[in-house]
Amino acid sequence: MGLFNKIKGEFIDIIEWLDPSNDIIVHRFERYQNEIKMGAKLTVRESQVAVFINEGQIADVYTPGMYTLSTENMPILSTLKGWKYGFNSPFKAEVYFVNTKKFLDNKWGTPNPVMLRDPEFGPVRIRAFGVYEFRVKDAAKFIKDIVGTDGEFTTEKVTNQLRNIIVTRFTDAVAESKIPVLDMASNYNEFSLVVGKTIIEEYAEYGLDMTKFLVSNISLPPNVEEALDKRTSMGVIGDMSKFTQYQTAQAIGDMANNPGEGGGMMAGGMGMGMGFAMAGQMANAMNPQQQQQQQQQQQQAVPPPLPGQVKYFIAANGQQTGPYDLATLTQYAKSGQLTKESLVWKEGMAAWGKAGEQTDLSSVFGAIPPPLPPA
Repeated sequence: MGLFNKIKGEFIDIIEWLDPSNDIIVHRFERYQNEIKMGAKLTVRESQVAVFINEGQIADVYTPGMYTLSTENMPILSTLKGWKYGFNSPFKAEVYFVNTKKFLDNKWGTPNPVMLRDPEFGPVRIRAFGVYEFRVKDAAKFIKDIVGTDGEFTTEKVTNQLRNIIVTRFTDAVAESKIPVLDMASNYNEFSLVVGKTIIEEYAEYGLDMTKFLVSNISLPPNVEEALDKRTSMGVIGDMSKFTQYQTAQAIGDMANNPGEGGGMMAGGMGMGMGFAMAGQMANAMNPQQQQQQQQQQQQAVPPPLPGQVKYFIAANGQQTGPYDLATLTQYAKSGQLTKESLVWKEGMAAWGKAGEQTDLSSVFGAIPPPLPPA
């Protein structure tokens, strides 16, 4: 009886697998020197596929359902084993359960910045992040090309390769789109669709299906983002002069309320300086009409500049001499070198004229005493 129980225990009559985790893609049904009993019950649950392998060759593939193993529902394995006229004895075969559910929330991202030529910022570097979903579409192909003889194949063993495919295709799609960086946020759906279609074809080579691909973020380097934030802040502030006046007034109030120990005079001095600066800013902020009126008043209060001294040229012996100022001309008149008949010219005259006919030279000849009366 004991020998019978031992032999019976070596025969497997129930084949099933319950997934204890969320990351196992392929699980090999383990047994130690056990054989599968003909007529055993095979249970394949929803989101599972059972693959029988005989001597390294993929045989029968079972979709969800409950099966009683026999030569009738194992056509390929029966052919490989040569069970031409039926077979009722135990047999050996490897059984792999493949998880066909969707594996969600797999993250991807660019390991290094992607270089682009932006029409507004010039050459820039961007990073991109997102998530994707996949599942096994062709269990036999996936085992043959990817899993091999691995008895416990998890998502970690394939996601690195899947991410590399995504990053390569995404980088190419972004570079070819030539969309400005500031407009990329409005094109996440377009990027997702374009890259997703390309990836689906490549994933099919592994027996996988890309069920969803999403771009969640495209970002610039920190220093570029900081400069962009400053530019945005300036646009939000609007009138910089009014904003400066407001900040100056706030600073003066803060210093008055918190002079600090030993810093009262310093704070007061700084407050006065800020006050003068604010006064200047307020003066600059006056409207143009007020500034023009103020300038006119200042011009009226200042006397006009003194006129320049009059200077004349003198014609003597067919040559011109000078120019001479009034003091010199007066000396020439006293010495007789200049008479009322002498020809003179100054700037603004159309032609030479007699010295006696020039109004501004009357003082020159008035300084000469008349001739003495006859004795």
